[in-house]
Order: sequence, then C-alpha cells, then structure tokens
Amino acid sequence: MPIVYLSRREHFSAAHRLHSPKLSDAENLAIYGKCNHKHGHGHNYKVEVVVKGELDPTTGMVLNITELKECMKVAIMDVMDHKNLDMDIEYFHDKPSTAENIAVFMWMSLAKILPKGELHEIVLHETDNNVVIYRGE
Repeated sequence: MPIVYLSRREHFSAAHRLHSPKLSDAENLAIYGKCNHKHGHGHNYKVEVVVKGELDPTTGMVLNITELKECMKVAIMDVMDHKNLDMDIEYFHDKPSTAENIAVFMWMSLAKILPKGELHEIVLHETDNNVVIYRGE
C-alpha cells in the first residue's frame, strides 16, 4: 500500500512574551531583547500540519481533509487564535512561548485527537523569515 503525506495549512494570530521563569529579568532581556517587552507582542502565525499514512484503496485518502481541518480547529485554532499564549494556555505558564515550544505544544495536542494516519510534521511560521519544524523527536 502506498504511503502518502497529507498537509493542511491554517493561519492564526496570537500574542506572547518571550520570558523564562528560570532566568532573571536581566537575563531574559539579554536573551530575548525586544521580544521580552513586559506587555508582549503579537504574530500572524502560519501552521502546516503533515500526516502520513497508507492510502486507503476505497476512499483514495490517507485521512479525510475535513477531519484534519476539524482536528486542527480543536487542537490549534480554538486554543490559540486571538489569545495571549502565556496567559491563556496553561502549558506556557512555566515555559517560554518560543516558536519551538509552540510547535511541540501543537504536536502534543494534535497527537491526542488524530483519528488515523500518523502525525509526521508541524511547520510553524512565526514570521515570513522564522520557521520551526517539529517531527515529534
């Protein structure tokens, strides 16, 4: 049976502040610079989710794209869109909301609810120039 990769992209907006509770205020400022501003800042994120799996010989699909869209809505969009990631998502209460940590959070959230197929990759565009790829490793 052929193995196929299926991808869907969504956009969302969210605010955050790069700040680690494990560091002093001076260390946070030195590491994160203007992204450590006490009132935070925002991004228009783009996220691409890639699943892989055997091509179903009857449906011709790895996973119905409608199901992937709904999983992304539940695990990502409803949770993160127009939110302050640090304040509104418990996962970020004790860790910095870097793009890397956001991608890991998305992976953990999606992995719990995908009906079939294997989560292969999260590609998170924080900006046009800053991109994180996470494969669950």
